[in-house]
Amino acid sequence: MKDSEIIDLYWARNEKAIAATKEKYGNYCHTIAFNILHNNEDAEECTNDTYLGAWNSIPPQRPNPLSTYLGKIARNFALNRYKQYTAQKRGLGQVTAVLSELEECVPAETTVEQAVEEKVLVSAIDRFLYAQPRIKRTIFIRRYWHLWAIRNIADTYGMSESKVASLLFRMRNDLRIFLEKEGITL
Repeated sequence: MKDSEIIDLYWARNEKAIAATKEKYGNYCHTIAFNILHNNEDAEECTNDTYLGAWNSIPPQRPNPLSTYLGKIARNFALNRYKQYTAQKRGLGQVTAVLSELEECVPAETTVEQAVEEKVLVSAIDRFLYAQPRIKRTIFIRRYWHLWAIRNIADTYGMSESKVASLLFRMRNDLRIFLEKEGITL
């Protein structure tokens, strides 16, 4: 089923929208949640919460593309659950490692002004990524959006873990320099 047809089902408040979403994007959402939580049951709960989140937000939203919209919902649910785990001292370390890698080149949202400027930051990061070769952009997104382990990225692309780590290190440095040139203070 096409995304537009699924979105039309949501707008019509037809429960078939959830079944169609699960069929088309269930594995995608589960993978995102699992990469953060490393627990099938919790990832499944986040995936189910994603369907409810989509149901509650469409309408008024008409997301395009639907995959990114659902991925963002699943990621947010999983990150919230991860925060609960770390508060309970049960964290698995991968999310913390990924976020600490990025903290040197992306400013933390600690002030109201930075929160307001989030769209500027997102736009700048998009421009930076789309200026990169496709493979570098994809590796960066898999690491920092989908939270893939470096080992999994290396296996997928037939690279050594050290090559992937080095590529990501250089990209983070390039991103920091790019953001500074854009006037985004770190």
